[in-house]
Amino acid sequence: LSASGVPQLVQPMIWDYAADINVEGKVQLIEKYRRCGFSKVWFASAFKGATGVNQSLTLIGHHLRNQLEWLQVASRSPADVLEGITLTGWQRYDHFSVLCELLPVAIPSLAVCLQALKNGGYSEKVKENVEELLGMSNLEIDTFMR
Repeated sequence: LSASGVPQLVQPMIWDYAADINVEGKVQLIEKYRRCGFSKVWFASAFKGATGVNQSLTLIGHHLRNQLEWLQVASRSPADVLEGITLTGWQRYDHFSVLCELLPVAIPSLAVCLQALKNGGYSEKVKENVEELLGMSNLEIDTFMR
């Protein structure tokens, strides 16, 4: 890769939507990319659409944990390596599936994930911010909201 010149033309994106990603494995992968000459990498997380083909409602806790795991990877990586995080929201679990987790039901998850990334973690204050922004009285993280 180094000799090909590709690292000067592109920036790799590391995708993982799991709630329990292998943080150490991702840190090692970033180091491998750096040794190949890539100076920057992107992370790809999800706020909806990545937990099951038949999913209708968004389980916020799963996606929040995914963001928190990526924040751990970022904190254990060299400070200048992360170019950004792409927060995906899939309409289909795969290309052959019906629509899942439509945007209106996933807006609370999007708000929680964005606030967690913006604030470097999740706290009661982040929860209160999301509730205030969305006009909600009680944000549920680990159960399906209506």
